[in-house]
Amino acid sequence: MSIPTLIFRTIRWSAWDGCEAGLEHVDIRPADGGLDISGVVIARESEAQFGLSYRLRLDALWRTREAVLRTTAGHVLHLASDSQGHWQENGKVRPDLQGCIDVDIQASPITNTLPIRRLDLESGESTEIRLCYITLPDLTVFPSNQRYTALDAGSLYRFENLEDGFTADLPVDQDGFVLDYPGLFRRLG
Repeated sequence: MSIPTLIFRTIRWSAWDGCEAGLEHVDIRPADGGLDISGVVIARESEAQFGLSYRLRLDALWRTREAVLRTTAGHVLHLASDSQGHWQENGKVRPDLQGCIDVDIQASPITNTLPIRRLDLESGESTEIRLCYITLPDLTVFPSNQRYTALDAGSLYRFENLEDGFTADLPVDQDGFVLDYPGLFRRLG
């Protein structure tokens, strides 16, 4: 599924229970034949409260080319990819991330949209992927295996973390962006 000629979107999610444990604001805009996604997250993981800003650059096929994350505590992570699964972290080659195409930021539902759009699955179709999982607030990166299944292509997808068995059914809007992440995030507006 290629990127439409013009996608300008602003999306917000809050924590599922509406408490102060999470809020994300994302701006999506076309750039260099792909997309530039910029976001801010205010959240809590266990007892750690944190603020995060990030920027993702995607190519025309929804493959992640670059991810830059900064916490308000001063931690910085810069991931760069050739879109073919070869990664560098802060300028150093990461062979353990070989084959990863997408990134998944722990506290961000926008990153579930990337494989949904990139894979363009038909109803009933399922695909396993390997991606760069980024934990917060420490910005640790490691490879993770996940599965996406189109329950109803264009409107509902099942996410499965193959490492720990976590599963969630994710409804998406008409452009394929995650609406709600049941139990974790709720789209605002």
